[in-house]
Amino acid sequence: MTTEVRVPALGESVTEATVATWFKKPGDAVAVDEMLCELETDKVTVEVPAPAAGVLAEIVAAEGETVAPNALLAQIDESGKGASPAPAADKKKPADAPAEQDQPAASAPAPKAQEGQQKMSGKAVDVMVPTLGESVTEATVATWFKKVGDSVAADEMLCELETDKVSVEVPSPAAGVLAEILAEEGATVDAKARLAVITEGAAGAPAGDKQSATEAERADSAAAARDRADAKGLSPDADNDGVTAEDVDSPGAGPEDVKPRGDVEDAPSAKKAMAEKGISRDAVQASGKDGRVMKEDVAKAASAPKAASAPSKPAAPRSAAQADREERVKMTRLRQTIARRLKDAQNTAAMLTTYNEADMKGIMDLRNEYKDAFEKKHGVKLGFMSFFVKACCHALQEVPEVNAEIDGTDVVYKNYVNMGVAVGTPNGLVVPVVRDADDKSFAEIEKEIGELGKKGRDGKLTMDEMQGGTFTISNGGVYGSLMSSPILNPPQSGILGMHKIQDRPVVVGGEIVIRPMMYLALSYDHRIVDGKGAVTFLVRVKEALEDPRRLLMDI
Repeated sequence: MTTEVRVPALGESVTEATVATWFKKPGDAVAVDEMLCELETDKVTVEVPAPAAGVLAEIVAAEGETVAPNALLAQIDESGKGASPAPAADKKKPADAPAEQDQPAASAPAPKAQEGQQKMSGKAVDVMVPTLGESVTEATVATWFKKVGDSVAADEMLCELETDKVSVEVPSPAAGVLAEILAEEGATVDAKARLAVITEGAAGAPAGDKQSATEAERADSAAAARDRADAKGLSPDADNDGVTAEDVDSPGAGPEDVKPRGDVEDAPSAKKAMAEKGISRDAVQASGKDGRVMKEDVAKAASAPKAASAPSKPAAPRSAAQADREERVKMTRLRQTIARRLKDAQNTAAMLTTYNEADMKGIMDLRNEYKDAFEKKHGVKLGFMSFFVKACCHALQEVPEVNAEIDGTDVVYKNYVNMGVAVGTPNGLVVPVVRDADDKSFAEIEKEIGELGKKGRDGKLTMDEMQGGTFTISNGGVYGSLMSSPILNPPQSGILGMHKIQDRPVVVGGEIVIRPMMYLALSYDHRIVDGKGAVTFLVRVKEALEDPRRLLMDI
């Protein structure tokens, strides 16, 4: 009996995925729910488990192919007929030589390489892409913390994946030896792809065996690094690739100690952070494996006291000297997706922005009066965001089209408010969602926003916590923005921009007084929201902020 392996549900707004990594090959035995492959979307990486036990008879969608939801990925023969699982060392043999896979071990003495492979004999366990979220179908392999032949413990971190939203660590599903890496660093994998194979219960090879087993790989890596350095016009001692003079000249350095820099690529999130903060790699103390710079290392370097700046040099004409001071860093998947989605929003929606301003004195007076009692009772500070969330929920009841979305030729009205709250993180802007915000109290909203904000800054938000929003609030005021036009977060039809509170002279009761004022901006999709509705919404928000008692009276 043959069972089909199909692309799982990818999420409400995801229409395709890329087959990133296959953890099994035709002829391999598979168990129920064992990870077969990994798919990548623009949101997350999705693992594809085996729906039945048997033998992987055929792979229909090869690595790198783009597939739609429910597309056929592979076939499993439940009868179990087929080639027995190949040992880890044989998995790299071409598929056109299956005969050797079924042969018993030769009676002749095994070469040393085969002896090392026999030490790794045991049950093969696939390392699959973990769950990435309902609308995320692919990810990028950012960093491998282990190499082939290394011993691993159960739940030990093997590698790090990057999606357009979060970084995901992949733990080892079993203790043993990392027998094979199927998705190298930089590879795009789908949400159900196989990343590696672990030989369960095996012991790592001794240092001498590891050297012989990986000597060719290191030589290839060093050669590739030199080729990349030549292509980029870099010297072999450049930070990007090659063996540095420090590596070679260090006292007591032997073949095991000299590591080609090409084998140690900094985490993509760290590269991005260094580029954004203008920090040189030499100024960062690496804590990762083999001297790999991690995101946390960049954060520490950024917070460290800066050394006195060197004397300025006379400006040189635009030449190779200037080129040496430039750095080209590949955009992370998160930044690529942010750029694409924002541009898509501009290209798709008939986006328009309307402005108003709010006198924040009423809220500030209320906060000053009740902040101590509020914090004592609820264990959380009373901030501005809960007032804005409640004011928006109140206004959305009167102007429901701002809380709706377009689906083809239909308008979908949401009779609930899932409030997205934009949060700036070291990896870029993310929008966690406060679900059913219209049914929550001020204290519940403040607590949830605080928790989601912390998770966002720590890179620990899950995909579920960033999906399903119906309206978004973005607070540029925390960075000092006085006025801006926020961009829609598709498929939503409205987004409110908060800004800096600034004392300004205004006329109140015929007199000029100084009041804490904030500019408000509502960007909306004019295809579904008319100007009247947009202006009415923003006026209702303004009224609720200037007189918070209206929220209590529901007027």
